Parts: sequence; C-alpha cells; structure tokens
Amino acid sequence: MHNRQLGPFTVTAIGLGCMNLSHAYGTPPSAEQGERVLLAALDAGVTLFDTAALYGFGANETLVGRVLKPHRQKFTLCSKGGMAGVAGDDGTVRRVIDGRPEAILKNCEDSLRRLQTDVIDLYYLHRWDKKVPIEESVGAMARLVEQGKVRTIGLSEVSAATIRKAHAVHQLSAVQTEYSLWTRNPEIGVLDTCRELGITFVAFSPVARGFLADALHDVARLDAKDIRKTMPRFEPANYEANLKLLPGFKALAQEAACTPAQLALAWLLHKAPHIIPIPGTTSVEHLREDLAAADVKLSPGIIERAEALINQQTVQGNRYSAQSRVEVDTEEF
Repeated sequence: MHNRQLGPFTVTAIGLGCMNLSHAYGTPPSAEQGERVLLAALDAGVTLFDTAALYGFGANETLVGRVLKPHRQKFTLCSKGGMAGVAGDDGTVRRVIDGRPEAILKNCEDSLRRLQTDVIDLYYLHRWDKKVPIEESVGAMARLVEQGKVRTIGLSEVSAATIRKAHAVHQLSAVQTEYSLWTRNPEIGVLDTCRELGITFVAFSPVARGFLADALHDVARLDAKDIRKTMPRFEPANYEANLKLLPGFKALAQEAACTPAQLALAWLLHKAPHIIPIPGTTSVEHLREDLAAADVKLSPGIIERAEALINQQTVQGNRYSAQSRVEVDTEEF
C-alpha cells in the first residue's frame, strides 16, 4: 500500500470511511457484515479508519471499537464530535450541532468509551457551531490534546478563513470536506490553504455517494431513510441529467484500464500529495476495488478530460439541501 502523511501519522493513501456501516444510506448492513468489512480493510493493510459520534448515533463508534480494539496499535483512529445524537423528552434521538466547550469535552468522553480506547489519534470538529466562536471550540479540543485524550485535531466542512482562525489557536492536522469530480468546492481556497499551512486534506464521499462508482441508476429505489433523498443532486430530474455524464466517464475509465470508482479515487490522489480519500463501502469486494485505485496511473490527458466532463458547471443540483448548506461553512461556487 502507498502511504501519505496525516499530521504526524504515516497512513495508507486511501483510508476507510466507516459511516455507511451504520448510517446514512438506508438500512445499514448487519453487524457481522460490518465486522467483515473492517477486518478485511485491516487485512488489506489499511491504516486509517474514520468514524464519528453522529454515525448511527454512536453505533458506528461502538462497532469500530468492538471489532478493532484488539488491533489498536496497527492503525490511526479518527472520530468527530460537536455534532451528535441527543435524546428528546419523547425518547426520539435527533441530530444536534453543539460546539460549546463543555459539549465537545462530553462528546469526546463518550467517543472514547464507545471506541474502547484511551486516546483518539485525530479528533475533528464535525461541524462548526456558528453560535460559538471557532476559537472557543478549538480551544476545548486543544485541552483534550493537553489531557492526552486526543493526539491531534482537525475540522470538517469549513472555509479557508475558518481554517486560519482555528490553526492560530492550535495546529490542525487535517481538514475533512466532501471532494470529488462532482464536488469541487475545496478548490476555491481550502486546498491551497491546507497546503500552505501543512494540513492534510481528507476527502469524504470521493465517489460522489455512489454516482461515480456507477452504482446508482434509479433514485426511485432509494430507501426512505437514505440521506441522498434530501440532496438536490439526487432529485429525479437532476439525477436524470447527471446520469448522462456517466457513459463518457465510464469510457475514460476503460481507457485508463480501471473501474469508474478507481478513476474517481485515482483522480484525487493525482491532484495533490496532501489529499487522502476515505471511501466507504458495505462490500468487501468493493473495498478491494477501491484500495486498488492507489496503483492506477492516470495520464494528464485523462485527468483533463475527466475534469472537463464532470465539474460544477456540468452537474445539476446542489450537493446539500438549503438547511444543510446553512450548517456548513464551505465556500460555494
């Protein structure tokens, strides 16, 4: 496996995003299937695993902790706080963004318990709570470093300006944001800012939530609880238009002697050495396909044609709903 730097850690150039083993895309797989995927990733040499308190309202951290605890020294463990599930008076659990220092400290304690570890290697602020100055939230995370509960810190879905404010309080090891051929927002300023400050950029949803893997052709078949149903790009009319981009993309993948998913991942790896994609999957077969993208070599011509085919001008629909766009701090085209 090829390696890249993530703050002080040397990790595999492609990590594993664990979210969809417990959350987001309809009914999650069984715990047994989730265990198979995690152990297959470990066996394949993956040394970067990414989870969060939000995923499955703690269920994903619990799964990762149970399965990977015996192998804790073999990998870099990342989780996120500042956005978690909170039980209401009626017993239902709802997502809450809370960046107050006391909330971040509690989130971390809860994550440590579920992950069955004494320390989290990289701890992100999952969303910036705009009611709380970023300096206060990052200050709380810095205290977690001082206490030895986390080794390094990062931010998720933030702008270049917010990165600079946070980095002035405490060194950031990573910034995590959606990035793929069809979501190019990080190119406005975040990628350059990360490179300038020595921060690794971690790309989530690198195969566009299945689109660039040629894995979703009929959005009418999405589960009622699938978060893609709330995303404008997956609305029937927009998605029908977006599907017209796939034949050309598949032809480019064939020319590059790889699968569409591998082309999407290899494109990210070719963009800059400080980028690490973290695709997620519920399939061991797809996991192995994703990891093989690290060996794919792309010519400048294929990169140029892929970028011209799929970009912010050719893709129909926003990546998030109006409400979700309010909750992130990333630049918009």
